Amino acid sequence: MMDFREATSRIRTGGNLTREESYYLFKKLALEAFEEEVVEEFLRALKEKGESWEEISGAVRAYREVMRPFEVELPKGAILVDTCGTGGDAKNTFNFSTAVALALSAEEGVYVVKHGNRAVSSKCGSADLIEALGIPLDLPLELQKKALLETKFVFLFAPLFHSAFAKVAPIRKRIGRSIFNLLGPLLNPAKPEYQLMGVFDFRLTEKMAYVLDDLGIKRALVVWGEGGYDEITITGSTKVSELRDGKITTYYLDPEDFGLERCHEAKELEVTGKEESLNKLYELYEGRLKGSIKDMFLLNLAGALYVTGKVIDIKAGLKRAKEQLENKVFLKKLDKIIKFYQSLTH
Repeated sequence: MMDFREATSRIRTGGNLTREESYYLFKKLALEAFEEEVVEEFLRALKEKGESWEEISGAVRAYREVMRPFEVELPKGAILVDTCGTGGDAKNTFNFSTAVALALSAEEGVYVVKHGNRAVSSKCGSADLIEALGIPLDLPLELQKKALLETKFVFLFAPLFHSAFAKVAPIRKRIGRSIFNLLGPLLNPAKPEYQLMGVFDFRLTEKMAYVLDDLGIKRALVVWGEGGYDEITITGSTKVSELRDGKITTYYLDPEDFGLERCHEAKELEVTGKEESLNKLYELYEGRLKGSIKDMFLLNLAGALYVTGKVIDIKAGLKRAKEQLENKVFLKKLDKIIKFYQSLTH
């Protein structure tokens, strides 16, 4: 089989790796010793060319085989979903995907396995907000499974499941954004079949939808928001690649389509850190938060409700999300989740 030098040479001349070649190389990377310089050159070449969906899919398959699994038997007909984005948009926005994940778990028959990490390019990552809520990141596997079954929500802290990533950490630091940023949302240890995924580059939406289809995902929305947001945005148009029944359709959404005001000031969506994120989450769920963060949260939750098949379209999802917010459904759910975790430590 091909080695890293041969792969780099092919990539540098504009060629792609097959899914099988990519799988072989990334499995090697995960399990064997390697020369840092050689691998760094390989990863840089991939980044400069732009990874093909086959290359991403091969890498995902390799790392799925070495990750620590999270297997739990859910009730019949249960829907397992994640709302993880690639991150890396450096926008310092409120944690929309985490707020949506917590809210989505209030939905009947929907079980949310949120996979995430600490902040890398923002002021507060999903793990930071989860920790601020008093939810421990390092619970034993059995207690995490119990959490999912009893509250329909669990947070899986990525570094505890992907020890093989540590080997490439120094290289990643040097080259910045790379294929590893794309792998994160595809490596949820629970392997959910439904996904709302944000990406940092508009060229990635179809590509990631192809990968999700190749991995056997039933339904997904892969979204990129104008201005570089890895969310459904209200700052402009959102490009959406929807995977449904093995078909991929790409279309655009505008906030005005849903009667929402466009946000012209990016600062309105930002938070300064963990504490402000936590305060905003409570203000939002308590119904005290007005404006852009609330609107963008509702729109992303509407997308998530649509992905899980709970509503016929995103408009219906928005109506449902608004009603639930007014009825304090999310606040009650958050309270239940926090009480469960508190019961474990007392």
